[in-house]
Amino acid sequence: MASVATAAENTGFGDALRRWRRERRLSQLDLALAADVSQRHLSFLESGRARPSRAMTLQLAEALDLPLRERNRLLVAAGFAPVYATRDLDDADMAPVRHALDLMLSHLEPNPVLVLDRNWNMLRHNRAMDRAFAALGDPEALWARVCGDGPRNLLKFTFHPAGARPFIRNWEEVAGLLLWRGRREAEADANDTLHAVIDEILDYEGIPRRWRLPTHPDGPPPPILPLEYELGGQVLSLFSMLSGFGTAQDVTAEEIRIETFFPADDASAALLRALAAAD
Repeated sequence: MASVATAAENTGFGDALRRWRRERRLSQLDLALAADVSQRHLSFLESGRARPSRAMTLQLAEALDLPLRERNRLLVAAGFAPVYATRDLDDADMAPVRHALDLMLSHLEPNPVLVLDRNWNMLRHNRAMDRAFAALGDPEALWARVCGDGPRNLLKFTFHPAGARPFIRNWEEVAGLLLWRGRREAEADANDTLHAVIDEILDYEGIPRRWRLPTHPDGPPPPILPLEYELGGQVLSLFSMLSGFGTAQDVTAEEIRIETFFPADDASAALLRALAAAD
């Protein structure tokens, strides 16, 4: 049996393990079976009466399907060094990642494409996205009003009264869905930063108080919900598709999201082509 001192050292790991198990809505028995460990040993790990090995920590992280960032944190809580690097996107080792992103950004023209981090901050974008922003006004001025000197955040840009919101014809319908998506992502990764972004958005002028509670569709939702932008008397209707790196072994690479916007009708496709031709 572990001493009182050893148990105190292990409390951080036990608390983190228990929090993630509850986040994943698993009983101790469920997690024990998934991780191929006895329920008794799992109970000892959560209470701090047993100390996990490095292999056991990674085994439990895999069973919990933790993001790489959270696997590192669980390792540190257990007293081990992190396994997964968090490289800058401009790092030499990230050249294959940058190459893949550049291919997508260029080959998907004239469709707008954004590269986002896990907090919906914009990392990269293509010329088509530049043209879409420019259609709403002076992009630099818009971003300055919405985000100041901070990261350019797509959620804030969509919800802010000085951002894209006045141009979106079906804004309330789209906004409810985006809030649901943002909350789901924040909860799945225990992402306090994204939770803070959502809390800030909920304090914007004109945001209904009812949106502070999770919203649910009244009936069967459509297969996709386009954003309908009003641009000088024309309507640009777009829906988005998310993609990412399926075999990422770096925290930054795993957290990258590529959001590609496709035209929802022929008129919108023609408008995207016309904007590209005029560029």
